[in-house]
Amino acid sequence: MDLHVRYEGDDDPDKCSARRLARFDEAHLHRATRTTPPGIVLNPFAEQALSPADSTEQGTRTDRLVALDCSWETAEREAFDLEGIHRSLPFLVAGNPVNFGTPFQLNTVEAFAGALCLLGERDHAERILDHFSWGHTFLELNEEPLERYAACTDSGEVVAVQDDYLQAE
Repeated sequence: MDLHVRYEGDDDPDKCSARRLARFDEAHLHRATRTTPPGIVLNPFAEQALSPADSTEQGTRTDRLVALDCSWETAEREAFDLEGIHRSLPFLVAGNPVNFGTPFQLNTVEAFAGALCLLGERDHAERILDHFSWGHTFLELNEEPLERYAACTDSGEVVAVQDDYLQAE
């Protein structure tokens, strides 16, 4: 699966996981002034959750994941106006040092890794996380939910599993 990033450049370049992915040829960066190719857009404002069913969505490039790399302080609904099918990630906890333990506050590589796991590409998720000293932590923190989400058949089931975690919080 190809990984594409709409890169806004408004965060600390030394901590930017998208830039590191690009340096290792794991993702394609697209500056804000250029067009980002369509695919499955990881959008926290999307009304439908990502599910394994999205890997076979009719009429859409499902071999591409697209993320917006921007600061959480500037992430607004309008910034995610990218071509493709928009899906939100379910409940996952950040493992990176900046947002460690914070639900839903994933950085770009964590968002990609979570999505890849849900779409049945666990090996690809592990490979991109290998470029980060804390990468394994994300998978360890989210092991059970990632397995449960990946076993779902559609978005409704993913949301039901997510609700189990949100009620426990």
